[in-house]
Amino acid sequence: MGDRNFGKSVHPGQNITLIEAEEIELFCAERSRKPDLSLLRRNLVTRGVKLNALLNLEFTIGGVRLRGVELCEPCVLVGNSLSSESLSPAAVVKHWLHRGGLRADVLSNGEIVCGARIETDI
Repeated sequence: MGDRNFGKSVHPGQNITLIEAEEIELFCAERSRKPDLSLLRRNLVTRGVKLNALLNLEFTIGGVRLRGVELCEPCVLVGNSLSSESLSPAAVVKHWLHRGGLRADVLSNGEIVCGARIETDI
């Protein structure tokens, strides 16, 4: 599994996607679902970092330099995959608006390991 745009480079921000674990956990808790950090199929799940604040900034994760390119806004695929009898696809999309993570470009070679810190120059 992974973001459907992984490995593509037609548009900026298709290198890697990130999402906040806290947002996934909130969505699941509000709907009495078992937490599933792969729910939105992002490449990296972060904790303790507000990803929207990294938009248009360069940052590092472990030894890899990245640049936040655009918010990873929800689409109809997310709406359909997370909808239920009590939650319409449109309501899913509305919930994830501005919460769906960040698309980023990878600017350097390196390795990202579990637990790597996200650091900015600011």
